Amino acid sequence: MRSMTSSSVESPREFRTIGVVGLGTMGAGIAEVFARNGLSVKGVEISEDAVARGRQHLEHSTARAVKRGKITEAEQAEILGRITLTTEMKDLADADFVVEAVVESLEVKKGIFRELEAIVAPSAILATNTSSLSVTEISTANAHPGRVVGVHFFNPAPVQNLVEIVRTVVTEPSVLDDVTALVERLGKNPVVCGDKAGFIANTLLFGYLNHAVAMYEGRYASREDIDAAMRFGCGYPMGPLALLDLIGLDTAYEILDTMYKQGRDRLHAPAPLLKQYVTAGLLGRKSGRGFYTYEAPDSPIVVADAQTPSESDKPQLRHDIGLVGVVGTGTMASGIVEVFAKAGYDVLFVGRSQDKVDGVVATITRNFDKQIQRGKATEEVKAEVLGRVRGTTSLDDLATVDLVVEAIAEDLNVKTTLFENLDEICKQGAILATTTSSLPIIEMARVTKRPQDVIGMHFFNPAAIMKLVEVVSTVTTSDEVTETTRALCERIGKVAVSCGDRAGFIVNALLFPYLNDAVKMLEAHYATADDIDVAMKQGCALPMGPFELLDVVGNDVSLAIQRELYLEFREPGFAPAPLLEHLVTAGYLGRKTGRGFRDYSRR
Repeated sequence: MRSMTSSSVESPREFRTIGVVGLGTMGAGIAEVFARNGLSVKGVEISEDAVARGRQHLEHSTARAVKRGKITEAEQAEILGRITLTTEMKDLADADFVVEAVVESLEVKKGIFRELEAIVAPSAILATNTSSLSVTEISTANAHPGRVVGVHFFNPAPVQNLVEIVRTVVTEPSVLDDVTALVERLGKNPVVCGDKAGFIANTLLFGYLNHAVAMYEGRYASREDIDAAMRFGCGYPMGPLALLDLIGLDTAYEILDTMYKQGRDRLHAPAPLLKQYVTAGLLGRKSGRGFYTYEAPDSPIVVADAQTPSESDKPQLRHDIGLVGVVGTGTMASGIVEVFAKAGYDVLFVGRSQDKVDGVVATITRNFDKQIQRGKATEEVKAEVLGRVRGTTSLDDLATVDLVVEAIAEDLNVKTTLFENLDEICKQGAILATTTSSLPIIEMARVTKRPQDVIGMHFFNPAAIMKLVEVVSTVTTSDEVTETTRALCERIGKVAVSCGDRAGFIVNALLFPYLNDAVKMLEAHYATADDIDVAMKQGCALPMGPFELLDVVGNDVSLAIQRELYLEFREPGFAPAPLLEHLVTAGYLGRKTGRGFRDYSRR
């Protein structure tokens, strides 16, 4: 929401002619966006060769839009007809708004702004498309820095809807209002933020990406498993390491280095491995090799290399799994029972009472009835699956199971007591698995006489739908049990990723520090919750913004996980944001209480 200032009642500036300095991929895309919306555009490049490359960018981009049916050939001609290209900066004299999109060099950008100030009218607004440099520092090149603003488009500009509008401490309110209105006129979604390296999207995104590099560098999990975990556990369009290869490891290093130098946040200090890759020329897709190896430079096709798992590495069932036991009757337990039964396994589950046992059968029946109504299942399949499911109220009935999965309360005392009982009841060779998302699995293993058979199988909620299972091995888990558990996950239609027994495993260890950083950003009044959510959904293609997700997960759950991560890693940046603590203390836990970061009681 825009602030109410005296400028709000003044007539907004009228933008007729737009200047774009720099016609690389980004600059040409920005020029196209303005021209698509009926504005006259003057594009400036350093040489005739650069102008020719800029023209080629524009022609290829608009031709792709024609091919996809987004615009007609006549509209393409109109768009290109509105764009004039030149090598002379003085041709921007009549521009009402100029945006520079040149190399990320402070001195180069300041030089352009000095030159522009002597050319354009005093009322013209000057904007920088920088993604990491200080807009305030760039504005010092001007005698009138109040008309300078950051306008950060995302690549590719004609497609991406997000634009970060970056205000400095001296940006005039009328400039901010008029630029916001101009961006809205372009059909884009503007979010307003203050001037710090990374702005909203990059600050939150690159902290997460850097953490993923550190996780890989520490050999906690393979590159494939880290990427699969975030794709299938969080619904992200790309895993973090594949995304870094797409962005360019040199670009990522520069952005992180700039952010670290400005904010001194250790979480933004580039992981040493990132610098090694850049120094070696392994820059990602553009060089043909980064975290992955590609068919050729600039190719998106990943090819096998020395790290790629071979077919012979495919996990096998080293234990015979026939009868599966499940302890628990909650949402997660019911989902796990359904998953195994659908995959053809006989399942025996244990509840504390007959009512609880009946509730699991009722839940699975209801799920099938919904699927049948939508044509995704039949009565025959429903009967077959339910025929494989049997409930009991006695733990002792688990004596013959080959695998037991516990899915009870996240209470270490309760779980360790259960594992003591399972150790006494279950036959030798049975695998004992826990679905804990945050507790140390070794604590459960050590109370048994068979720690080699204890493993984590962290399903994601709802278990019947979510594809990911984190297979968590302790220092005592046998290789055969780990391999069998991974193979079993594949048999039941899940994607298994392997990791060690430490707080957060893969997904929560990467996800919750990012959510915590978003809370800190809000706490500092850097941007609104709505703008931060929009920035992450539209700028990074995430399925939910951080505050939407926090309110769904529950702020109490999020706080508990963040505390576990802080205690485990002792990383100052992982300390829970005070605002998160205060909301939990106030009982504002999210959707389940009607209020969290947003108020749901009035909706």
